[in-house]
Amino acid sequence: MKFMSKTRRLAFAAVAGAVAIGATVAVAQSPAFFRIGTGGTAGTYYPVGGLIANVISGTNGGVPGLVATAVASNGSVANINAINGGSSESGFSQSDVAYWAHTGTGLFEGKGKVEDLRVIATLYPETIHLVARKDANIKSVADLKGKRVSLDEPGSGTLVDSRIVLAAFGLTEKDVKAEYLKPGPAGDRLRDGALDAYFFVGGYPTGAISELATSSGISLVPITGPEIDKMLGQYQFFAKDTVPANTYKDVPETQTISVNAQWLTSAKQPDDLVYNIVKTLYNEKSRAALDAGHAKGKLVTLKNATSGLGIPLHPGAEKFYKEQGVLK
Repeated sequence: MKFMSKTRRLAFAAVAGAVAIGATVAVAQSPAFFRIGTGGTAGTYYPVGGLIANVISGTNGGVPGLVATAVASNGSVANINAINGGSSESGFSQSDVAYWAHTGTGLFEGKGKVEDLRVIATLYPETIHLVARKDANIKSVADLKGKRVSLDEPGSGTLVDSRIVLAAFGLTEKDVKAEYLKPGPAGDRLRDGALDAYFFVGGYPTGAISELATSSGISLVPITGPEIDKMLGQYQFFAKDTVPANTYKDVPETQTISVNAQWLTSAKQPDDLVYNIVKTLYNEKSRAALDAGHAKGKLVTLKNATSGLGIPLHPGAEKFYKEQGVLK
């Protein structure tokens, strides 16, 4: 009986050990979810976010155990708030909005500093589009006075920048018939003749504008002149930009301005995780997928990764960029 008892004890110990090992393996292999807040589905953030999520996910040969997903959102401000509140691991933002959030100035005046906000990578320049109906007779920003203009929805970086551009020409929202629509609905209203113009900040070409140009025809209004030169001196996160001819059907080369699109996260995200994410983002396999997936994917390069940062890099990303020699 003693022998049987000992055997049983050994058997129970073996089973318990196996269960414990199994539990440990299960924990070790449990997926790490990494959401990427993007923007509206008609803009540029969403498809680029989808590309990045795809290349860094472990199921596609990316970071082992990582499950990344692109999440549609209201854009820069909403993404920063989600990161700060812990409801998203990361998100895209315009560089100007990121700077205001981190310093508690501008759009975030009186709302406190988002001190834990960190940059994973600068992705590409974001062009400020001022799209108008061909027959609206809008040749410059000054011509928007009295017109029906969508400035984008509350919480978006586009709304912030459209206000700055209007102010450069001595205009406010009260000087236009302002609406606050995402680019998709704004394009629909423009096509239907219910809107004269709308602002959109994003990398060109953007799908919604391309479709509108092809189906109805548009004019792209220049954002240039001495008013803009003065504004650039005041807001140094803006830069001069040019939309090449025929980027959109029958639209000539257009002078405008841009900000940077950045991928942000929290300082609370593990250094090793962020390091492995950026290491995967810039490998050869990812390079091929980004080049093939979207026009702006071609600009997601190591060369652009540390340009115009404005706020600190995440330590994991900083380590990788130093190793690659793109950051001293």
